[in-house]
Amino acid sequence: MSLPKEIHSFICAFAGIFKLIKSERHAQFHLFATICVIIAGFLFGISKTEWIAVCFAIALVFSAEGFNTTIEKLCDKVSPKYDKKIGDIKDIAAGSVLICSIMAAIIGLIVFVPYVIALF
Repeated sequence: MSLPKEIHSFICAFAGIFKLIKSERHAQFHLFATICVIIAGFLFGISKTEWIAVCFAIALVFSAEGFNTTIEKLCDKVSPKYDKKIGDIKDIAAGSVLICSIMAAIIGLIVFVPYVIALF
């Protein structure tokens, strides 16, 4: 591939991220949580290892949200009418986001609770 095509691919990928955040309420919530966590990370001065865990958790949740949104949109395109099997597929995809979000929250608790306790 040529450099202009590579640059165009990156531009399209970034546009996809913005479309996800603009169109999906849950992605907006995840963005708000991400901003709060990053601010807390700087305020508490978390370690490099803790930053790695937090960044990985953030990336995992946004990736899961992106995959879920893609699956839902594809299912809606393929089967505009209600279909039980399509509903199951969409539920499983949404459940995967929930699993990632719960794990991210657990990572957040493991990282930040000791800092909060140390304040008292």
